[in-house]
Amino acid sequence: MIVHRVKLKKLINTRDLGGMRAAEGKLIASGKLIRSGDLSKIPKKTALALRGLGVRTVVDLRIENERSAHPDVEIEGSRYIHLPVLCVPTIGVTWEYDVFHATEKERVRIKKEGERIKKEFGSIDGYMKAAYRSIVFTPEGQAGLKKFLGILLESDGCVLWHCMSGKDRAGICAMLIEALLGVDEKTIFEDYLLSGKFLRRRYFINRAALVLVPTSMRLKRILFGLMRTRREYLSCILGEMKEKYGSVAGYCKACLGMTDGMISALREKYLV
Repeated sequence: MIVHRVKLKKLINTRDLGGMRAAEGKLIASGKLIRSGDLSKIPKKTALALRGLGVRTVVDLRIENERSAHPDVEIEGSRYIHLPVLCVPTIGVTWEYDVFHATEKERVRIKKEGERIKKEFGSIDGYMKAAYRSIVFTPEGQAGLKKFLGILLESDGCVLWHCMSGKDRAGICAMLIEALLGVDEKTIFEDYLLSGKFLRRRYFINRAALVLVPTSMRLKRILFGLMRTRREYLSCILGEMKEKYGSVAGYCKACLGMTDGMISALREKYLV
């Protein structure tokens, strides 16, 4: 698999999908589709470099409290679209920030959320699978994904989409467009799992810091789990899509309003 990682200062988990083998022996065009972690800490030089790469649309998949706490650095000349992708309702446990900067009151809330996750989902893996399923199989989640694909159809220039770390919500969106463009499942999984590699250093730094935080081991285990990129999370929704709709494309037609004409238009636009 060809990987075009975008390595610029303070960018996390960012890569251009260009070069992936897709339908009819074609490749995804370079400089058209970029997935990423958040842009809240990038310096002006990085923002200018992204503009130079052709980024003209930025889709922010984060919920409002994530955006307000860590607003994106703007890329001049780009339009910004806030498109929160909903998942299992939580109070917003984010392993990178909340525990380290939370007040005592907030830590109590986070602890209660950890207890709820344990009670309702059994484990962090159960929670993550439920979160992925809620994105693709609830009406609210599907409304966001439908808008995302619509943005790809009508946008000019390069589209960059991101969540916080770029692995879950951004990963699901990447999976959808890759499948619609005809990328094989093996490559889709390889791209998804690259987040674990690209976030490895960040993972170990945050894990080491979290050991020192005065909170319960239960909450720490939950936050450790939120850092992981696991094949089974994506596999659970892909398997259900294929079981119910025959394929990812079948799911997109049945649940997201895609037509054969729209899929052909996506391929015409993003394949070379």
